[in-house]
Amino acid sequence: MYELALRHKSASIREHDGVLLNNERLEFLGDAVLNVLVTDLLFSHFESEGEGFLTNTRSKIVQRETLNNIALELGLDKWVLKAEHASSPRQSIFGNTLEALIGAIYLDKGYRSCKRFLKKKIIQRFIDIERIANQEINFKSKIIEWSQHQKVKLNFEHIELPAGEESPLSFEARLYLNDIYVACGKGYNKKQAQQKAAQEAIAIVESRQGLYADIMAAETER
Repeated sequence: MYELALRHKSASIREHDGVLLNNERLEFLGDAVLNVLVTDLLFSHFESEGEGFLTNTRSKIVQRETLNNIALELGLDKWVLKAEHASSPRQSIFGNTLEALIGAIYLDKGYRSCKRFLKKKIIQRFIDIERIANQEINFKSKIIEWSQHQKVKLNFEHIELPAGEESPLSFEARLYLNDIYVACGKGYNKKQAQQKAAQEAIAIVESRQGLYADIMAAETER
């Protein structure tokens, strides 16, 4: 199972029934487990903070760039089984492998052992929770940088929300890539709404290759 966690899809093994063996299923599991584990740790660490603070801090820890860097610090780049033509580290191979490894530990040792591994081998060694919690990430700049690098057109559409006591949020920003709707965010002003939409868009383009293909196809048709 641990060998499978290190096997990128470019180095898949085909079984007799045609099923391809690689780390994608373990990556899927590990992504979910990682989110629960980080949520658990943050919930205990920040006893008086609210949902918004905890959500933002978690997103900073589990974002692709952070996971890639941690995977490199752990030396996973030396252990990943991948074809020579496989995607570069910039496309998240090593961060994905880390998630797959967490999925394997969870299946093999259970939740408590997996939490202990995350806390002692990753959080305590590579992550300053207090610093990350207070660190601001400009998600809008990141998605703009991504779109420029990929030569994708990006634009926002803004909608002013009706005032109401139940929802004090005033604006909704909808983010489009090559005129394809990708994400939306709500905020007290347009800037905050754009940041929320950009944060969601970054997570989506990193995890949904089908959407990325649609975006690039739309650009090709122009």
